[in-house]
Amino acid sequence: MPQGTIKKLVSDRGFGFIASSGDELFFHHSSVQGSFESLSEGQAVEFEVDSAPNTKGKGPRAIQVKSV
Repeated sequence: MPQGTIKKLVSDRGFGFIASSGDELFFHHSSVQGSFESLSEGQAVEFEVDSAPNTKGKGPRAIQVKSV
């Protein structure tokens, strides 16, 4: 499972971004295993990359996000 760190959290809107191997991945609070509120910027996490096509033309998404 890939690992990265929380780069930015937008808590009031329920999403954030993970920095991993030079890439930045979006994640939604519904993809967090556990509590979204327990995450903080700079925290190490592991995740899976969603392989479904993105119809909005945006980059990859992280799913199954959990703290390490």
